[in-house]
Amino acid sequence: MITSPSSLRRSESSRRATLESALDLCTEKGYGRVTVEAIAARAGVSKKTIYRWWPSKSAVLLEAFTESLVTATPFADTGDIATDLRTHVTAAVRFLAEPPFGPAYAGILSELHHDDALAETVRTQLIDPRFEAAVDRLRAAQDQGQIPPGADLRLAVEMLYGPVYYRHVLRKPMQDAETVASMVGHVLRSLGAREN
Repeated sequence: MITSPSSLRRSESSRRATLESALDLCTEKGYGRVTVEAIAARAGVSKKTIYRWWPSKSAVLLEAFTESLVTATPFADTGDIATDLRTHVTAAVRFLAEPPFGPAYAGILSELHHDDALAETVRTQLIDPRFEAAVDRLRAAQDQGQIPPGADLRLAVEMLYGPVYYRHVLRKPMQDAETVASMVGHVLRSLGAREN
């Protein structure tokens, strides 16, 4: 079957409408009240169309969340690892602190314990790629001599993200800029990174 350019455009516009509708509904109603039926109605697509692309509402919201997170929280390399980590973690904290993204992600995380396929998708499409990107950024700093050889970069990533997830999942107030700076400084000191 040959797919025409116009049908590809329609498919992409339907996909975008579906992702945006899912996030809008999550903001308006809360994750638990969002249904595939409501997403379809808001997006102007059929339920069949949604289920052709995603197995569940969680999968729709995960894709919308992931695309937005990657855009909002890049791993910059200015040559100063402390500054870059503070910028990155601060952006992640802000992203999770605001609707629709924070509530959508909390809802997705709540489903992981009941949906093995979703848990695997979250790991492979979101967590693992972001984790590896963070390790790569630390490795670049290591190559530049900012972090000593032999430092446990994978543990450092867990130390950076752990406090953010802890506050997000337990609905505690998210970190402010000063707390993020303190966290980043602590993690870099634990690696034996040189102070700037």
